[in-house]
Amino acid sequence: MAKGFLYLVVIMDWVSRAVLAWRLSNTLGAEFCVEALEEALSRHGQPEIFNTDQGSQFTSDDFTGTLQNHAVTISMDGKGRYMDNIFVERLWRSLKYEEVYLNAYASVAEAKAGIGSWLGFYNEERQHQSLSYRTPRQAYEAECRWICGRSASPTGCAFAHIPTGTTANYRIDVDEEEDRSDAMTVATSAIGAGTEIGRATP
Repeated sequence: MAKGFLYLVVIMDWVSRAVLAWRLSNTLGAEFCVEALEEALSRHGQPEIFNTDQGSQFTSDDFTGTLQNHAVTISMDGKGRYMDNIFVERLWRSLKYEEVYLNAYASVAEAKAGIGSWLGFYNEERQHQSLSYRTPRQAYEAECRWICGRSASPTGCAFAHIPTGTTANYRIDVDEEEDRSDAMTVATSAIGAGTEIGRATP
């Protein structure tokens, strides 16, 4: 935004890096995070573990209660553990440098349209070397069949959110041979003033 700040939350599958749900808000309350979480759970099923940072929106009763109601194990990053959310951190970097810093959005609607378009490109068109040059959506549909409706039993695919904080020291096992994990993660990012047209301001 040319003036003010917006907050973005994303639910991401750890294995495929696919963005499963996202929300934009002009306040840093828990409501928009819970909405994104509920959308991901209703559209894609429940994971075994959901990882977030320790932001107040993720430690709120509404957010943790939603996870508990779906029998999802809650995991939180430890202090200073940005690497716990590295996939989402990388998404934030790409989004900021390829979309946000290049556009001084005049309104929330404009920001939502621009970010939504970029996330669509990211999911459907951007190939990842680590995914054997498949898009996140292609990898997600190939690796997470239960979420895509082809199987009734969970395979342990994971969600991830854009991180801003830390989690408890909880070990998350990723089975690299089978390209699956049993964890998810979440976090928010601020998008705001300090962006000038034609120049990125970190």
